[in-house]
Amino acid sequence: MSTYIYFVRHGIAPFSVELESTARGASLNDQGQADAKKVAELLCCEAIDVIISSSYHRAKETVTPLAELLQKEIIPYDELVERSIATLKHPVPDEQLRMAIEKSFADIDFCMPEGETTRQAQERAIPIIMKLLDDYEDKRIVIGTHGNIMTIILNYFDSAYGFEFWQQTSKPDIYKLEFVDKKLASVERLWKC
Repeated sequence: MSTYIYFVRHGIAPFSVELESTARGASLNDQGQADAKKVAELLCCEAIDVIISSSYHRAKETVTPLAELLQKEIIPYDELVERSIATLKHPVPDEQLRMAIEKSFADIDFCMPEGETTRQAQERAIPIIMKLLDDYEDKRIVIGTHGNIMTIILNYFDSAYGFEFWQQTSKPDIYKLEFVDKKLASVERLWKC
């Protein structure tokens, strides 16, 4: 028997250092909200058993229309929030962040000052994934997530998922993962932009 995890990367939300560091991040913009409804339409016939999410607003809001459609609660986990590769106190240029993210997949102990390494992010997120695979064995689990932590989790199970994979993901995005005996058996992209 297989257990399925559907990673739903959040829709478009404005980024703000202030929101990221003081609250639970920004909410989806109008396009993000419209895309969240499309996510619900796409997943409503997948026989979903449980809906989990990062505790950040944009991740929860992306799976909210699905939860409402299926009349299921969203169970939030702080351990599944996005990884900050650098401090959130001061803006870092986009190109510098991109290079740091690339390096963090080659060296899982690398991060910029006050950031989180790939290894540290895996150490907080993977125990939750393993618990979900135990608690919902042979079930179908939706997880509202973020691009970087999603890639970091996939990378734990298969090192082929790294910087190049992260770069090609979209907002939103959906990946259906099949697990057999807690081992990743297959990954299928369901979202078509």
